[in-house]
Amino acid sequence: MLLADRGYDADWIRALASQQGAWANIPPKRNRKDPICFSPDLYRARNLVERFFNKIKQCRRIATRYDKLAANYLAFIKLAAIRIWLRFYESAS
Repeated sequence: MLLADRGYDADWIRALASQQGAWANIPPKRNRKDPICFSPDLYRARNLVERFFNKIKQCRRIATRYDKLAANYLAFIKLAAIRIWLRFYESAS
């Protein structure tokens, strides 16, 4: 599933997503003539993704991309995600 905001409401983006086997859940622009199927309940999940990216970008090394190799960058993103996950479960218990 592709979750995006109104700025990405274009027919070619929806066609590209369906070619890749995904369903585009994008709210339609206000000036769209033909109605598009859109689920507001599924769109709320986009908020979780945006907040996760915000938490990850708090780490300076990720925000400025000091690492030259993609493997090192991905490894540090995984470490930051684990750190966020541990902080969440530590405060929950």
